[in-house]
Amino acid sequence: MAREHDLLPYFRLLEGPAGPLVEMEGAERVMLGSNNYLGLTGDERVTAAARKALDDYGTALTGSRLLNGTIPLHQELEREIADWMKAEDALVFTTGYQANVGALSTLLQPGDTVIVDSGDHASIMDGVAMSHARIRPFRHNRLKKLEEILERAAGDGGGVLVVVDGVYSMEGDVCDLQTLVPLAKRYGARVMVDEAHGVGVLGDNGRGACEVLGVEDDVDLRMGTFSKSLASCGGFLAGSHDVIDFLRIQSRSFLFTAAAVPAAIGAALEAVRICNSDEGPPLFTKLLDNARYLRDGLNDLGFRVVESEPVTPVVPVLVGDDWQAVVFWKALYDAGVYTNVALYPAVPRGGALLRTSVMATHEREHLDRALNIFDAVRDSAQADDAS
Repeated sequence: MAREHDLLPYFRLLEGPAGPLVEMEGAERVMLGSNNYLGLTGDERVTAAARKALDDYGTALTGSRLLNGTIPLHQELEREIADWMKAEDALVFTTGYQANVGALSTLLQPGDTVIVDSGDHASIMDGVAMSHARIRPFRHNRLKKLEEILERAAGDGGGVLVVVDGVYSMEGDVCDLQTLVPLAKRYGARVMVDEAHGVGVLGDNGRGACEVLGVEDDVDLRMGTFSKSLASCGGFLAGSHDVIDFLRIQSRSFLFTAAAVPAAIGAALEAVRICNSDEGPPLFTKLLDNARYLRDGLNDLGFRVVESEPVTPVVPVLVGDDWQAVVFWKALYDAGVYTNVALYPAVPRGGALLRTSVMATHEREHLDRALNIFDAVRDSAQADDAS
């Protein structure tokens, strides 16, 4: 039925650059469904760096990093990331998914215990499953029972690792690392934080949730991606030299896949350099100012918005019913706004939402246009749902 009525919100065709305004399926739409948080995919320096890497190294490396797939750009990128993250070392993977899977399936053993938030990204859950470690989950962002879980884990007999997202991708909420990290350390557990949606977003220097919440020095391993703020594709791990070097020679998702195309590495390197320069902080500030503006505007219109402190670029609008969320999405899409739809099981039953997200390159006129459309289609979407 959804397909027959053109209501499927997935696999829609983007027909031009990923910017604040996009061409999708023959019409211009305000893009409120992208992770291009800093808007750097359109930055001339980033595109020039990608073009130069393409010219220098060709379209592909056709081999793994272990064999013929490492080029000087990889080494420069890893040094730049380590410097930015204030870490001893960093390792670049072809995708962010592979970074999480590679780290967890390698570092954890069947005798170990891993403590996870039920809202952790699928790549974390898949890496944990591959490790065959004992899993002790807690309900999303509810840390009341964490101490009890840590006590039990301490008696399991192996190492203990706590793995959480810094910023959760659907709801945009931030993990309470100020509570979690000291508690984990008190029980001798190590901590890994997925900063995919925090890097290039949070903190004075854009290093993520760990920076803005002041726990960087006590987090053992941080993961990040290039496919959000960093305008490319790939992922990285940042941590101690010993851990990174171990992963470099043991992680199967690193060793047994082809290196990323040179253009992706060149683009990511330039984006990291921009973030790790004086130009980074103004971009981070503009991004979060836009997030506050959109959040406040949706609140003023009476929508139920998931609010997060600190503010993140993800501004979810709660709808509740799956079908109503799809109908509302379609009304917005037809009127000129693209958002993402999160339905069960991506969110709990009855928790369907429209995931909106902003960029530093959104101007007020773009956001005002989107807010006006939200207001205009609300009644028609409800009427269509009722019919």
